[in-house]
Amino acid sequence: MIRILLAEDMNMVRGALVALLELEPDIEVTAEVETGDDIVPTALKVRPDVAVLDIDLPGIDGITAAGALRRELPQCRVLILTSLGRPGNLRRAMDAQVSGFILKDAPPDRLAGAIRGVAAGQRVVDPQLAIAAWDAVENPLTSREIEVLRLAAGGAEAVEIAARLFLSPGTVRNYLTAIVAKLNARNRVDAIRMAQESGWV
Repeated sequence: MIRILLAEDMNMVRGALVALLELEPDIEVTAEVETGDDIVPTALKVRPDVAVLDIDLPGIDGITAAGALRRELPQCRVLILTSLGRPGNLRRAMDAQVSGFILKDAPPDRLAGAIRGVAAGQRVVDPQLAIAAWDAVENPLTSREIEVLRLAAGGAEAVEIAARLFLSPGTVRNYLTAIVAKLNARNRVDAIRMAQESGWV
């Protein structure tokens, strides 16, 4: 039996996924969570074989949670199931060492097949997304710039970002200026939009 942790914030979608997976004789959903912050603590309690994670979750996003899960419970495989099929998200997921990445609009039997493949140690990636990622523009931002931009995207001002990252407000403003320049954006809001559309934050 393949034990599953499912992370999805939309109740109706989560319920439908659980109902779909319960039809499979070799798959058991042992835990459901609706926030990214609950993924690792719940996984440490129930010890799933596979964590099926949405990307866009309240709290930390699914890809960030996947990286934390990899460190805390390395035997748990991670399958990203998302509607955010951007090449940048696939690259971030691969950097976090997820085992699979499929889109929510894939046929239902593909989900069960992907879970079985991931549980068996295979890599499972939506073919169309893999081709798009191959052709995607490389992320020009450093990891620190991504951290700063992610916090700015969440509504944090320079002073708050500085406090959270142990930087000075002037350094944060310099990072934001550099980000806008690197992305050839009109302003901070445009830079956030561009980075989100590319899946970099």
